[in-house]
Amino acid sequence: MTNSELLEKLFAGNPRAVARAITKVENGANDAAEIMKEVFQRTGNALVIGITGAPGAGKSSLVDKLAMFYRDKGEKIGIIAVDPSSPFSGGAILGDRIRMSALGVDKNVFIRSMATRGNLGGLSRATVDAVGILDAAGFDKIIVETVGVGQDEVEIVKTADVSIVVLVPGMGDDIQAIKAGIMEIGDVFVINKADREGVLRTEKELQALLELAHRPDFWNPPIVKTIATENKGVEDLDAAILAYNDFQKSGDKSLERRQAIAKWRLLELIREKLLADLMSKNGTAEKLDKLALEIAEKRNNPYSAVEEILK
Repeated sequence: MTNSELLEKLFAGNPRAVARAITKVENGANDAAEIMKEVFQRTGNALVIGITGAPGAGKSSLVDKLAMFYRDKGEKIGIIAVDPSSPFSGGAILGDRIRMSALGVDKNVFIRSMATRGNLGGLSRATVDAVGILDAAGFDKIIVETVGVGQDEVEIVKTADVSIVVLVPGMGDDIQAIKAGIMEIGDVFVINKADREGVLRTEKELQALLELAHRPDFWNPPIVKTIATENKGVEDLDAAILAYNDFQKSGDKSLERRQAIAKWRLLELIREKLLADLMSKNGTAEKLDKLALEIAEKRNNPYSAVEEILK
């Protein structure tokens, strides 16, 4: 299939074409940049929702119920689940698609697990490109679910229109939230598993933290309580998402945010291009293995090795 045929099917919303385009981007295919140049012109129509939080907070269940809620309203939903990958096979190991089996067979729902893989260039860049592909393919809502709250995840969530941080009562998550620096990125905070003990304490602590946090756009992030497994609180969450989206559109901070995201994407692409160029130079890849062995055997150190490669 030529690129023009692929793009034609992609813009018509063909799920196979969408999957193929995402694979090209994820694997860094030679024609991936050409595809993304065309895709970029057609982005900006979908609402992108980023969901992050500690493992075990019930993010997958929440994504599942939120997607069902939108699907029942007749919308097309794209879900990108960023899984930690197996360090050996490189494949995604959590398999969110297994947990979202009811949605997996729905023609208006597209689910893709993306493995971190540790490949050249960030997972972040590939994920943001995948979001662009779904946007161009005519999806109304795109949900990006990340595992954990590491730097990569925070970067991905930053690129969403609305960032949701999921916490659970009684797991010390509130303290972890400050440590991970995710207080600034949350536009909406969700306390999931709200039937558990300690929910009021978690809510009070979160409120106190949010009063201390200063946001440049003066938005006051709402706290929504949900019980995802029982489908409770999903409507409230949708209302909070829409409220922040409307707030963003009404202020002048929206352009600033888009500019910050564009700058971050540029830096990601430049890093990836420079690294790829360096690795393609004569024998650099082979030299890398040799130097790695020397470092492992303590015959060399990483800093001298980097200097040697850059020479």
